[in-house]
Amino acid sequence: MTRVQTETSERELRSGELPPDDARRISVIIPARNAEHTLPTALDSVLSQDYRGPVEVIVADGSDNPRTAEMLRRRYPTVRVVPNPEHIVSTGFNRALEASNGEIIVRCDAHTVFPSSGYVRRAVATLLRTGSANVGGRQRPVGSTMFERSVAMATTNFLGTGGPRYRMGGAEGPTDTAYLGVWRRETLKDLGGFDPTLTVNEDYDLNLRLRQRGETVWFDPDLVVDYRPRSSLRALARQYFNYGRWKSAALVANPGSLRVRQAVPPLFVLGLVASAALGLVGSLWAALLPLVYLLAVVGLALATGIRDRSPAAVLIPMVLATIHVCWGVGFFLPPRRTIHR
Repeated sequence: MTRVQTETSERELRSGELPPDDARRISVIIPARNAEHTLPTALDSVLSQDYRGPVEVIVADGSDNPRTAEMLRRRYPTVRVVPNPEHIVSTGFNRALEASNGEIIVRCDAHTVFPSSGYVRRAVATLLRTGSANVGGRQRPVGSTMFERSVAMATTNFLGTGGPRYRMGGAEGPTDTAYLGVWRRETLKDLGGFDPTLTVNEDYDLNLRLRQRGETVWFDPDLVVDYRPRSSLRALARQYFNYGRWKSAALVANPGSLRVRQAVPPLFVLGLVASAALGLVGSLWAALLPLVYLLAVVGLALATGIRDRSPAAVLIPMVLATIHVCWGVGFFLPPRRTIHR
């Protein structure tokens, strides 16, 4: 490549564009389980990408019934399906990785949508421009029901999740973790893929192992992915309970991986227990923490409702309490299966 061509390629990469002659093979991997209702929207967004090189799409199907596989064969005959009998994201992704041919691996999830046709092109350009081991972006929750919209409001607020960049946005640059991911194939192979002992938090664990090796995880705020939140209080409670318990399990292998934002829910639960104990002995201090928390979440709901002019904000206190308490309780009830490396 001539000096002029090299300078042109560098300018294109900085602007989020790939050089015209760049045609790296891409594999888009989608772990899915019982997702016949949401998977088509995710696949349509992947298949509409304007990336110039060859792209293969692989679904790791861990469904409990054959409906998802049947839907894929009927509506998406070009999409490859890899069985995932373990039913969890980490093993499904790893199985699809083994079956893939791409030089660069892009993750998509069954409940997400690439809202821009240039997502893959931009992600690959950022990976090449920065030399990072992993590139990810921002999760943008988009709800279609009142409850889903309230979850979206709650989880994109600092009080809700502690303000990580992949939820709140922020400046481009190195980070501890980012949403989904784009990697060179050899990076994932050298790392052994996702940890198959993890049911959730597999992405944070992988990014932690990358950073421990001196690699960079890169956040690109222009890589926005639409995500559909859980549609019921029960599903939300189960989701965050599992987040908490598997984070606790991950600390067995990496005690230093706990972030301040992740420690707050367990401390909050301990505070509630202490408040209950004080209440049993008649102390007025028992009401302090619950009262402060109630004022904070109600104030957030009022401010959000006024700002967004959305009645869904009225559910924010209930949503936040569910997120914080379930995450905190789950943290103290780790799964019996622990992590060994």
